[in-house]
Amino acid sequence: MDAVEKIARTCLYEGYLLWPYRRSALKNQQRWTFGGIYPQDRADLLGEPDTMETQCLLEAGPEAVVAVSVRFLHLVDRAVLRHGPDGPQPVDSLTVDGRRHLSWQEATERRVELPPATVSGLLDGPRRTALDISGGTAHEELTDHHGILAGELVRSWQPLAGTVETRADRVDEATVRISVRITNTTACPPPGAAPAATATRDGTAAHALLSGHTVLHCERGRFVSLIDPPDGLREAAQACRNQGTWPVLVGGEGRWGRTVLSSPITLYDHPAVAPESPGDLFDGTEIDQLLILSVLSMSDEERAEMAACDPRADAILRRCSELTPDDLMALHGAIRAKRPLEDA
Repeated sequence: MDAVEKIARTCLYEGYLLWPYRRSALKNQQRWTFGGIYPQDRADLLGEPDTMETQCLLEAGPEAVVAVSVRFLHLVDRAVLRHGPDGPQPVDSLTVDGRRHLSWQEATERRVELPPATVSGLLDGPRRTALDISGGTAHEELTDHHGILAGELVRSWQPLAGTVETRADRVDEATVRISVRITNTTACPPPGAAPAATATRDGTAAHALLSGHTVLHCERGRFVSLIDPPDGLREAAQACRNQGTWPVLVGGEGRWGRTVLSSPITLYDHPAVAPESPGDLFDGTEIDQLLILSVLSMSDEERAEMAACDPRADAILRRCSELTPDDLMALHGAIRAKRPLEDA
């Protein structure tokens, strides 16, 4: 996984689960707090956005090709069914051969790759790409050590629809402003026919594009830093309007770059995941070392709930358990660069 992909994925999952990584934790009972794009027919009622727009500056010739990728999480409801004499029955929790399974929510990654477009083509008029994801259901059987079917996990997800509009506007002879606008046009059930939960933010999350972010790349051009633009482009950078997202340069250094990551997470230009990091922890406001030590200090019951609430939480638990003392010491601190005291 290259540096751009690694930081993009980290932003995609930021806040997916928070310490203490358990369903019963209060701060995990209201989820999907970053980058939600909600259906147009419900967004105003919920006080949530139905669009996300990125604007950034690109210095490139008319034949330079701009590649755009839109990424987000799609909520997956996970139901647990117990199999018995009366057939499958929904339950909140089921233990099979000592492993506990909980009804809760997961998410799956979605990615929409837009057709590459030249700068001149985008200047001629907006390009619209449809976003169309079908709903579905998947079943996972739970059998005991005798091979007897004890239950099943039923994962279901709702259809999603939307549009991604990309356009360019001339700033000067060498520079254009690139805009990418994502709109959620998913049709929610009519209010009279919908479950009461869909009138709430959490209930509507199944129809939302969660943790939305955009990656733009131009091999034969240079994107301009909006945080520290060159003097000649400072006014144009200030005129860029970004709705629900924060574009930064990634995969390089300085005021220019070939790739922009636009995400709901506020970052500086050229962010990177520390090489010492053992993997995703989803809670960037905390210190990795403290999170890992906290996981290792949990009781057996707390570990069992953590493993049961989400496959990614279970992966964190196993990863932390496999760390060596040297791995933990590597998280204690690192010096990336030095500079003279007078420059500090």
